Amino acid sequence: MARIKLTKTELKAQTDALKRFQRFLPMLQLKKQQLQGEIAGIVAKAEAVTARENAVRKSLESWVGLFATDETLLGGLVTVKSVKTSSANIAGVEIPVFDGIETEVKPVDLWATPAWVDDAVAALTDVLALQCERAVLERQRELVSMELRMTSQRVNLFEKVKIPDCRENIRVIKIAIGDEQTAAVTRGKIAKSRGAGEEDAA
Repeated sequence: MARIKLTKTELKAQTDALKRFQRFLPMLQLKKQQLQGEIAGIVAKAEAVTARENAVRKSLESWVGLFATDETLLGGLVTVKSVKTSSANIAGVEIPVFDGIETEVKPVDLWATPAWVDDAVAALTDVLALQCERAVLERQRELVSMELRMTSQRVNLFEKVKIPDCRENIRVIKIAIGDEQTAAVTRGKIAKSRGAGEEDAA
């Protein structure tokens, strides 16, 4: 603990600091709860996206064998050109929000390719979109988790260091000031009694 001045000015400074920390702590605790709730929500959304992707993949099982007949056709059939996102603010954290993807479909000869290629394009596009959406949700979780770590550190700093330190400093200063006042009163009485003794002697 840093050495403090045992003065009334320092007592006021420590008292003001304690009030400030006690005022900010509930706000930090509320923010921590909000961030924890947001992370839980993001995780739930990511799990829902994974479930949707699994459902799409399961729906393909009935004709997925067709894919194996011409792997060269499917290789790079659909690629992601760009992921479209906007931004939102969650408890003071700027996060990306998934808006969709822009894909590029490899040119194919419609006369020379099987009819199911159109279905393959749609299914692959769905899967890619869901994978990209999950990646954006993962980025959201990372950003909110970083903010949660910093907020938790601040809460711990206030709860376990700043507020206890201020309280201890105030206690020490009050004792020192009380001792000083007692000593001053004692000195005053001694001086007064000496003065009275000198008058009697005169």
